[in-house]
Amino acid sequence: MSYKVIKSFEEINKRIKEGKAVVVNAEEMIDIVSEKGEIEAAKQVDVVTTGTFAPMCSSGAIINFGHTVPGIRASKVWLNDVSAYGGLAAVDCYIGATEPKDDDPLNKVYPGEFLYGGGHVIHDLVDGKSISLVAEAYGTHCYPKKNLEKRVTLKDLPYARLLNPRNAYQNYNCAVNVINKTIYTYMGVLKGNLGNANFSTSGQLSPLFNDPYFLTIGMGTRIFLGGGIGYVIAEGTQHKFEVTRTKRGIPITPSGTLMLTGDMKQMSPDWLVGVSLLGYGCSLSVGVGIPIPVLNEEIAYYTGVSDGDISTKVIDYGDDYPAGKNNPLCEVTYKQLKSGFININNRKVPTASMSSYKKAKEISEILKKWIVSGQFLLGVPQENLPSSQIRAYIEPEG
Repeated sequence: MSYKVIKSFEEINKRIKEGKAVVVNAEEMIDIVSEKGEIEAAKQVDVVTTGTFAPMCSSGAIINFGHTVPGIRASKVWLNDVSAYGGLAAVDCYIGATEPKDDDPLNKVYPGEFLYGGGHVIHDLVDGKSISLVAEAYGTHCYPKKNLEKRVTLKDLPYARLLNPRNAYQNYNCAVNVINKTIYTYMGVLKGNLGNANFSTSGQLSPLFNDPYFLTIGMGTRIFLGGGIGYVIAEGTQHKFEVTRTKRGIPITPSGTLMLTGDMKQMSPDWLVGVSLLGYGCSLSVGVGIPIPVLNEEIAYYTGVSDGDISTKVIDYGDDYPAGKNNPLCEVTYKQLKSGFININNRKVPTASMSSYKKAKEISEILKKWIVSGQFLLGVPQENLPSSQIRAYIEPEG
């Protein structure tokens, strides 16, 4: 493909250092591309900032809580009575966002409230709160100590890093419920007989809708994560790329995901929030923002995507989803979803988002300020993530 506009990461970073970079958020880029076309947009804009803030269950933190005297090789660990995985080494553990407290009644009293879990522990740590640490061990010659109880804060921990196996889904289902009773799911409470429709994405601001083929996002991409600086370290678990796409290249089913990491000591409780999903479990709402460098007009074209260009499938979570059936009821755009209602089988169904567009826009603006001020340079991907090789972009004539 022969581009009329060609820039490099290095050139854009040089402009950032000099205070000359032109940075807009993904919402602003829609009008620029629409009014001026992708070639002129690529000439004028250097970076497009994106954002998303929503529950991301496949999240967690890897923590080192420091050696004791005498030493302990912890095999079981609890943080605020939430079990953390101790099968790593000595005083390392991993706490998952969806792990509930040990004494949680779960769904024995239905629907369970799941008031506290791993996501809440992570939130409390970044909020500066003191939490209880309990560890058990079987004892060895080199690590004889068998029990440890103390209180710790994030500052006390030698190492605490967010390590999220699957974040920032490129697209996801719109969830409804066709059976005649209310159900409780990771997509929220779904009323019976098509009583509501829930979705979860920031749409036109969402990172992976603005780079649908991962042309600029790869291992080593520097991002906004949880209020601090993080990195893409791999494709996320359940990453799919050979999926049905629109004419603009947007997947219409769940597709790409990212594995992310960042230093928790840089992060903020505003952007890592413990979540309780009634009748389902615990989670963590995570703030993610990714800068998209406008290297050429093809990338400018993709960053001009709007909610009206992005479609998803409406899936029944009452019968079809739990049975593993793929029988979409219909297809809708995010413009329709964000209008407050969609039409399913000639029925007007109210919609609600589990993702906050307001906070997603805040993230895109924070990231924009960081770049404009020279605090944040683009991370050059060291390896591309798996993506479709058949791209949607068609070069404009002339």
